[in-house]
Amino acid sequence: MKFIHKLLYLALMLFIISAISFIAVHLAPNSFFASGELNPNITEESIAELKAIYNLDKPLYIQFFSWIGNILTLDFGISFVSGEEVKTEILSRIPITLTINIISMVFIFFISLILGIKSAFHQNKFIDKFTKQLSILSFSMPSFYLALILIYIFAIKLQLVPLLGVDKSNHYKGLILPIVIMVFGGIGSLTLYIRSLTIEILKTDYIFWAKARKLTNKQILRYYILPNLYPTIITLLGLSLPGIIGGSVILETIFGINGMGLLFFQSALSHDYPVIMGILIIGAFLTLVGNIIADLVLLKLNPNML
Repeated sequence: MKFIHKLLYLALMLFIISAISFIAVHLAPNSFFASGELNPNITEESIAELKAIYNLDKPLYIQFFSWIGNILTLDFGISFVSGEEVKTEILSRIPITLTINIISMVFIFFISLILGIKSAFHQNKFIDKFTKQLSILSFSMPSFYLALILIYIFAIKLQLVPLLGVDKSNHYKGLILPIVIMVFGGIGSLTLYIRSLTIEILKTDYIFWAKARKLTNKQILRYYILPNLYPTIITLLGLSLPGIIGGSVILETIFGINGMGLLFFQSALSHDYPVIMGILIIGAFLTLVGNIIADLVLLKLNPNML
């Protein structure tokens, strides 16, 4: 029953996000046809014919429901720029973007967990001070600035990684810097939260009695701390999905990675509405699915929680 509720929630949220995105995109200044309308060599009849092909000559609400109907059949339309199906363009870009995001989330989870717990167990020691400074640096340094620094050092000076692009010829070394930057930007707040939560758990009565029974730190960690940390960490990772996926736009553009982020940036510059809307819907769908998976994992860990 709860699974059905999750599916209904997914459908409702997708519809709301679709409506907001559709209105926002179509109310944006300029359009793909703006340059053509200013070109004296292009007739008004040609512009009108192009708009008719893409249903842009109809009222906005008709365009919206027509677009929703097409989405239900996985038809995202035709790109204004390339003339190819939007679905084909997006499907060719999704694998590299998902690879970067999934690997980054795994590293964010384990690094934040280790640093947060170590810091809590050794308060005011070197590891604690190091973790707090690293976390502050993590969420205060812009990702694009860190990207430029790492490119200069590792790609230009040391030449250990390719400057731009990812393919089999460079054994996917081009993924290293984007993943490092995404992980560095994601561990800060999560590490501090885990540290704070672990400190609160260490102050509880059951930890006091566990120590009185002479349990080791490893046993306390395994049986008392981790079971209380996992639900919170999984929830936070689910909530951080939009930021991580959104960060792909900046990093893929800087590193020239041919993923969804770069495609979105290029489409935004050229006002390619079908591609923009397709990426927004796919991104929203992946985010919502990620949150549902997080809820299902929480339900598995603690059936009484949800």
